[in-house]
Order: sequence, then structure tokens, then C-alpha cells
Amino acid sequence: MISIVCPVYNEEKYIGKLLDFYEKIEPQEKELFVIDGLSTDRTRDIVLRYASQNPNIYLLDNEHRFVPFALNLAIQRCKSDIIVRWDAHTQYSADYLLQILDVFEITNADIVGGPMRAVGESAFQRAVAYATSTPFGVGNSQFHYEDYKGYTDSVYLGAWKKAVFEKIGLFDEQMLRNQDDEFHYRAKSVGFKIFQDPAIKSYYFPRDNIKSLCIQYFGYGLFKPLVLKKIRSEWKVRHFVPMFFVCYLTLLPVLVWFHTISFIPLFFYFLLATIFSAKAKGGLKGKLCALLVYPSIHIAYGVGFCRGLLKI
Repeated sequence: MISIVCPVYNEEKYIGKLLDFYEKIEPQEKELFVIDGLSTDRTRDIVLRYASQNPNIYLLDNEHRFVPFALNLAIQRCKSDIIVRWDAHTQYSADYLLQILDVFEITNADIVGGPMRAVGESAFQRAVAYATSTPFGVGNSQFHYEDYKGYTDSVYLGAWKKAVFEKIGLFDEQMLRNQDDEFHYRAKSVGFKIFQDPAIKSYYFPRDNIKSLCIQYFGYGLFKPLVLKKIRSEWKVRHFVPMFFVCYLTLLPVLVWFHTISFIPLFFYFLLATIFSAKAKGGLKGKLCALLVYPSIHIAYGVGFCRGLLKI
């Protein structure tokens, strides 16, 4: 038996395909909890139709709507010793669950997962996928690197042994975003092992416009200070660089009054952004999109981080 938990909200375009996929793949001994944040579309009706034909598909109501509440609702009901998180907007390889079981057995890790393989249908999505897989985009965040195999700080989505929850508790419901980072950092801080293996393959479709991308990264930045306040052993330079960049941009109009040398960091920033963007695929359009993505995610994250510092 393997248990799968999947938070959803207004996913009528995707949930049917995900449920079809669930019914086809191995192992046969599995259960799926779909936790719905009170959708206003046909998501619930679709899940209920599948659940009426498959006793191992369950629909739960998440009145709070946010992801950590959804995960905690389902995890407490899981029968398996292995719990896997799914996302409705992600596509999975046919052997996804089997690979998870294999990695648990081979490594004896407590938490396993694969890298975030970001893919895109539009030029903008592909640019986001590219930018967030480069050191200039995300620093040394290993779960963005498709080829990395080994112990790490966090994994995309993740699969957990139930014993981890029994020892450190459930997801922190204060963490409306970054709840996976906080949980994985907390687990690692008490000695649990987290292993990333590229054999666990999934494909994530990033935001497809600049507004939604900035909102997403603002949210990541907003909750990161709370994560780091709780788990100080996981402080990394990459967490703070966007904040310093935003502070520098804010002070730049004042700094230039003293000396034009103040523009040098900004010059080198756009030089690096241009160098990395030039390597993006998709012709001139793809490169220009990447050049737009880099400052968007850095500034949005940095502004969110500054705001988050004021809230803790």
C-alpha cells in the first residue's frame, strides 16, 4: 500500500487526467486522497464520479483552502507507511511511484523525491523553466537541478515515511507558502535524511505570465523569513541575496548623489542576466523572456522577503 495526497482547487481541466493516470499505474495497492478547497467549478463532481467506482479514491473538504491544511487533513487518514504528495498541474512518469519505493529501499532515506523539472508550452513558460534551473536564477538550490542525485535540503513535492510525521508533527499551518521547505528543514534538523534521485520523474508547468510569476515569488519570499526563524540551521546565502538586491535598488537614487560608482553592481547584475539569458533556447523571443524573468523573480522574492521580515 502507498498513500497519495493531492490538494486541489478549481482543477476541472486537469483532475480527470490525473485520476485516469492514478488508476493505470503501479502499484495496484494504493489510495488517493483528493483534498478540495471548496472548488467552484466541476472538480468535486469529477472526483466523486471516480470515487463512486474506485473505493480507494477519497474526496476531503478543505474549508481553509490553503495547502498545509489540506495535507494535514489527508495525512492523518493515510493507511500506508509511505505517503506521496501530488500536484494536479504536474505530470508524472508511469513508474513514478515504483521509483519512489525503490529509492526508499536503496537509500533507506526518510524523505525522497525528484528534481523540479520545469517545462513550458509558451515561450514565457519555457523561459521561466530555464531561468529557475540556473545558478543565477536560484543559487545552489539543488532540487532545481535535474541531474543532481544525493542527499539534500528539500525535494519537489516529496514522499515521506509516516514515521517522520509521528516524530516531528504535521505541516505548519502558519506556512501558507513554503510549507514543504519548513517541513523538510525541520525534519533534516532532527536527523532525518532527504534524498533526491533524478529517476523520480515529474514535469512541472510554471506560471505563464509575469503577474502570476511575481505573485508566486513574492509569496515565496514573504514566508521564507518565518521558515528561517524556525529552522536557523538552514540559513543559506541564497535566501538573503534578493533582499539585499532590493535594498540596493531602493537606495540607488540616494547613492548616485554621492558617486556614479553606485551603478556598478546594477551593471554587473544585468551583465550576468544577459549572459545567462543568451543561453536560453527559443530564439530571440526566448532570450528576451529570460531576461525579463530574472529580475522579476529576484525583485518579487526580495520584496516579499523584506515584507516577511517586518511580520516576524
